[in-house]
Amino acid sequence: MTRQSRGGGPGGIGASSPNVRDETAEGAQAGPGRTQLSRRLGRSDLSAVPEVRAALREFLRRWGNPGRADTAELLTSELVTNALVHTDHDAIVTATLGPRGLRVEVRDFVGRHPEPRAAEADDGTNGRGLVLVQSLADAWGVRAHGVGKAVWFELNGGGTA
Repeated sequence: MTRQSRGGGPGGIGASSPNVRDETAEGAQAGPGRTQLSRRLGRSDLSAVPEVRAALREFLRRWGNPGRADTAELLTSELVTNALVHTDHDAIVTATLGPRGLRVEVRDFVGRHPEPRAAEADDGTNGRGLVLVQSLADAWGVRAHGVGKAVWFELNGGGTA
């Protein structure tokens, strides 16, 4: 497992696309004091990105931390886009809200680990996703999965309401 802290040091709703499916019912318990949202996204289905953002926004309404919720939406959309664009496979998004904050994990089915890289001037908007995650998340990392990997981030602050 790779774990990074801020700065790079060690350490249902709105789903209109047929390729977006709930894996766990919204509001399902993920353990004591935790609530979880989980979605399975179809291969290369970029229409799932705004759908996941909307579902996450609704899910985080109970968090009571609007500034951090906006950051969570941005970082989640970056990880989802990366998984769908760079793997050509399905992805699973899981957001867990607990007493210490939020953890979002995007699992794909390709073992190649992503690396943050400085965007080139002629890259347009490409190449900035993991740099944003590295800069804005309280912690982030990559965890190997049986088949593939999970890229995750955490935002501290507030628990479930």
